[in-house]
Amino acid sequence: MRGRTLQQFIDKKMQSPKFKKCWTNLDNEFELLEEIIKAREIMGMTQTELAEKIGTKQPALSRLEKGGIKKATIETLNKIADALDMELIIKLKPRKAA
Repeated sequence: MRGRTLQQFIDKKMQSPKFKKCWTNLDNEFELLEEIIKAREIMGMTQTELAEKIGTKQPALSRLEKGGIKKATIETLNKIADALDMELIIKLKPRKAA
């Protein structure tokens, strides 16, 4: 492990089909998190302000923005979308060929 970069470590782990599947399954979550944070920042809104708009507290929103999106309900995501003047769209699409 010593002397390797993070990317080298990830590349090595990606050789495991189980790890690769878990890693790529996180792409959608990270993408949604980035969109939420970016939209909030574009609107000039703090975590506290967004939390108040959706009826929660800042620490809860902070946990969500730090990767707790997996535990968020569709209702919560809809509240966030509404507060950010956006529309939440959930859809199924075919997986990319490996």
